[in-house]
Formats: sequence, C-alpha cells, structure tokens
Amino acid sequence: MAHTGLVLSERYEHHDTGPHHPEIPAKARAIRLRMHQSGLADAALLIDPKPADPSVINPVHPPEYVSRFRNACELRAGFIDTPECPVCDESYEVALTAIGGLLQAVDAAMEGRIYNAFCAVRPPGHHAERRRAMGFCYLNNIAIAAEYLRSHHGLARVAIVDFDVHHGNGTQHQFERDPNVFFCSIHQDPNTLYPGSGFEWENGQGDAIGTTLNVPMQAGSSDDEYQRAFDEIILPAVGDFKPEFILVSAGFDGHRDDPLAYVQLSTSCYHWMTQRLVELSGEVAQHHLVSTLEGGYNLDALADAAQAHVEAMMSG
Repeated sequence: MAHTGLVLSERYEHHDTGPHHPEIPAKARAIRLRMHQSGLADAALLIDPKPADPSVINPVHPPEYVSRFRNACELRAGFIDTPECPVCDESYEVALTAIGGLLQAVDAAMEGRIYNAFCAVRPPGHHAERRRAMGFCYLNNIAIAAEYLRSHHGLARVAIVDFDVHHGNGTQHQFERDPNVFFCSIHQDPNTLYPGSGFEWENGQGDAIGTTLNVPMQAGSSDDEYQRAFDEIILPAVGDFKPEFILVSAGFDGHRDDPLAYVQLSTSCYHWMTQRLVELSGEVAQHHLVSTLEGGYNLDALADAAQAHVEAMMSG
C-alpha cells in the first residue's frame, strides 16, 4: 500500500483567470512538475481525478447558485459575483474536477488504500460562501469533502484545519452552527488582511460554540510564533475533539516569499506543521488526513512548500 496519495492533473490548468490575476494555471503546473521531478509522484498513489457528480455539492451550495456558476461559464460572462472571481468556459468543469479529485482521495483513505493525501487542485475553495463566490473561490471544496465524509462514509466527527494565510470564511460559515465539525483557522490578523473575518471571538454559534477556533497571527509572524500556536492551541483543541478524519486547507501563501500577505514562514515550517498534523491523525483519526490546495502565489515558494508538505506526509 502506498502511504500517501497525490491528486495531480493538467485539467486544473484549464481554469483560465486571464492576465494579471494571482490565481494562475501555473500554480497547478508548478506543483505537478515538482512532484514528478522530486520523485514524490513515483512513491505515491497517483489519483486521476474525475469530475464530481453535482449532487455532492448540494449540502454546501444551493442548486440555484450552482446553476448560476455553470451559466456564467457557459455564457462566458467574464466573472461571477466579483471581478476577483473570473470564469472561462471550462471553469465549472474544472471546479467539479477539483471536488472530484478531493473526494477520490477521501475514498482512498477510507478504503485503506492510503493513509493520507495531498490534492493539488484549483480553483481553491475556502472563501466560497453558500451563495457567493469570493476570493478566487467558487465551490467550497473542503466543506463539500467534510459533508461527503458524513453522508457517504457515515462519520460522526470531522475536523478541518486551515493554515492558509487568509481566513477560511466560507468554511467557517458552513459549520459554525454544527457541533460535529471542528473548524480551526490560523491566519494573518483580519484587521490587516482579506477577508476581514476570523477574529478570536468567532467561536461558533448555538450548540456549536467551541467548535470554531480562530487563531489570528500578527503580520510579520514567523516559524516560532506559528509553532507555538500549533503546540499550545491548535493541536490540543483538535485532539480534544477526537475527529475521525482530519481535512486540511493547505494554503502556502504564508510563505515569506509570497506577495499577497505579510506572514514570514519558511519552507521548513510547512513540513513541521504537516508532520504534527500527520502525527495527530495517527493518534485520533486512524491516520486519516487529506489536504487540498488553497493559496500560494509565488511559484517557487509554492512548489517548495508543497514538496515539504508531501514529504512530511510520507514520513509520518
């Protein structure tokens, strides 16, 4: 059995955001090439992604929004909801393939064919709200995967850890009233970075108070601050929740070379964070951990951090 799965595909390069947009097709290409050049692809179970059935989207996005997204692509409307979310005629199918790849990785883990997986998909998803595209995101991949784990695999408790430098607002809003999904986001202080949410006091609603955990970090934070937050706050909280599966929104835009934020993480910190999450998955979740790509806008830093992320998965 391969220890780790990888979702890689040229299809993810077909979501064309046009000139001068940060979320470019070359993101997926840079990671795909690095996985092959480094030999990691040879050591992994390669998962050839297929488009998801649109029905799996329904627990997260209502049909009228999904139809509006599909129509915007078919009609070449240019963008949906905001110019930061451009679309081309293939964007809807590529988004379905992003979800499909993630769910295939989840299936492989649940079936015991792998312990963990990294899904180098695009477009990203964690900013997508139920009825609105935001922040380069159209369909909330990680939220759909969490709902799928419960509906198709019968799991009762799922944890989502989001270490993208931007707060995962769409994921939080999907689950902030759900006591059976633990959502944790570590991100740059929302006073200084998009989307302006993810304050410490946002800790869930109703019966789910305490199952949302936001850990905002000051601009300029580096490895030491992140590692302290992981060891003292995040890992204990996720461990206490005792999830049956850990999902990770893996954004690499907190890297010190990334142009869109002001956190100063090294490549090795991504290895360290991943290693600690993999260790935790072995303690509480039968090694079940699947991550999906979110942000990362310096191609060299992105490829380096993604390689470190997968190396930590394989060594865990």
